[in-house]
Amino acid sequence: MRNKLILAFVFLLCGVGFQLKAADAVTFTGDAPKQVIMGQYFNLVYSSNVEVEDLRIAELSEFFEVLYGPSTSMSSSTSIVNGKYQSSTSYGFTYVLRPKKTGTFTVPSATASINGSKYKSNSLSIKVLPTDQQGGGTSSQQRASDATASSAPDAGSSSSVSNDQVFIRAIPSKTQVSEQEGLLVTYKIYTRVDISGMQNPKFPEFKGFMAQEIEVPQNRQWDLENYNGANYQTTILKQTVLYPRETGMLTIDKGSFDLIVKVKNRNPRTRSIFDDFFETYSEVKKTVYCNSVKINVKPFPAGKPADFCGVTGNLNMTSSISSQKVKANEAVTIRIKLSGNGNLKMIPTPELTFPADFETYDPKTDNAFKNSTSGVSGTKSIEYLVIPRFPGTFQIPSTSVSYFDLATHQYKTLTTPPYTIEVAKGDGNITNVSGKFANQEQLRLLGSDIRYLKTNIQLQSQPRLLFASVSFWLAYLLPLLFFGLLLLVYRKKLKDNADIARVRNRKANQVAVKRLKMAATYLKEGKKEFFYDEVLKTLWGYTSDKLNIPLSKLDKETIETQLSESKVAEDIRSEYMDILQTCEYARYAPVDAAAAMDKLYDQTLEVINKMENTIKR
Repeated sequence: MRNKLILAFVFLLCGVGFQLKAADAVTFTGDAPKQVIMGQYFNLVYSSNVEVEDLRIAELSEFFEVLYGPSTSMSSSTSIVNGKYQSSTSYGFTYVLRPKKTGTFTVPSATASINGSKYKSNSLSIKVLPTDQQGGGTSSQQRASDATASSAPDAGSSSSVSNDQVFIRAIPSKTQVSEQEGLLVTYKIYTRVDISGMQNPKFPEFKGFMAQEIEVPQNRQWDLENYNGANYQTTILKQTVLYPRETGMLTIDKGSFDLIVKVKNRNPRTRSIFDDFFETYSEVKKTVYCNSVKINVKPFPAGKPADFCGVTGNLNMTSSISSQKVKANEAVTIRIKLSGNGNLKMIPTPELTFPADFETYDPKTDNAFKNSTSGVSGTKSIEYLVIPRFPGTFQIPSTSVSYFDLATHQYKTLTTPPYTIEVAKGDGNITNVSGKFANQEQLRLLGSDIRYLKTNIQLQSQPRLLFASVSFWLAYLLPLLFFGLLLLVYRKKLKDNADIARVRNRKANQVAVKRLKMAATYLKEGKKEFFYDEVLKTLWGYTSDKLNIPLSKLDKETIETQLSESKVAEDIRSEYMDILQTCEYARYAPVDAAAAMDKLYDQTLEVINKMENTIKR
């Protein structure tokens, strides 16, 4: 009896678990077209994988007329995959609706009773487009096809497809921006005919802008859109976020595209009764041009801060230090993180000033940027590694970055806090002895004064005293002179290293060659954008180090002036500025990759060598 009760209890638990699992697996969803045309019928469908006992939909009479429904349907499917049997059942409820007015309307969630529980479907947004101004009860696609066939003088020519039946638009998100403010340009195709392919797309080069491409899905989604009184099938071809590098009225040039259009064959002179049943089509090529766009770029207002980084948007900056109490020869890490949105790739690396007794390394930068239709957003993380070599208390001053805030249309400055580092004496490594010896020699007293007494000693006369000989004094003077020479060299090296500007100037060519090696690696791998980024960083970094100008204050006008004052020949200056201009445009414009990149690499190396031989600091 007891065993039977236990068995019944187990079955009861299994039944409850099965019901819970079934309840978790219930799906109840609604589906309808995203866009419909005024006067056309469309289906509103609710489906579930479990039988529905009571379905209730929201009141729709204000926006839509319910012509029919619900009509119910049921379908089932079975499959055996790798010996595993699977079956599924779907229950559908279909309503036929017709819109009453144009606009965008929301269909609220429907409710259903399933297995004794209440479920809600998803809500739906439906946009009702006006009918074509040409009128008629047939669809816009059908009218376009009929018009094409009936008016075509030759079904195999591109003239059979008019420009108002298929075209491409360049649509900017705004036409008036501030300098370095991002705007989105969308290239969208509008068609009332069947398009079977696209060839030779030629988008503009976006002169005067820095471009960031937005990834468009390969499987494009076609939607309905009413434009100039007509309804078109539309889809997005390309989206690009542009950041203007110049001020004034900038023009985005036209683009061209070769479209393959399907045209119905119809010859009125040989028309027969069978033409309506056996239709044939021809493919014709039509070249379409998208419109040019003018963008008015306003310059930055007056009062630009000295540490302005040239970014327009919204930025935040945080910093942290690994430890403020260390021993000599222990590493200290300072991290700065810049985050926000805007042209983040133009943010320079903030400069921190470290004491001369600190051994410093090149900062490590990690960029995590994301391109979206709202612009570029993400973070730039910079890590500084330094090693204090001597004990003491040291100050690391704060650093600042300024940007132009679009929300307030004002300059804003972000500042890191200053840090105080207390460095204690290290363990046995390089320390500041200050006249004290690190170790003292321990003397040991022998047990007796004289050992191993020797007899038969023959004494010889000493002609002169030892300290009166030249070798005696040389043995003392030569080490002293050598030590003094080493001390002078060491002090000179400390003085040179303390002059940070001189060190940067001396190592400018070495750092530039190192970066060009990285650019050569990208050149071999065919990474175009990384190659031009690295060449651009090489030129800016070399100029900053050689001319002793902070990156935050570096611009083309300053470079031109400083190079002229440094007596750099005009042809060298012109070649240098041409390389800068080429790098800024070539990263985002289509170019002959292999030839242009090889030539630019050799030209950059040659210009740096010429400048190195000319600038003497």
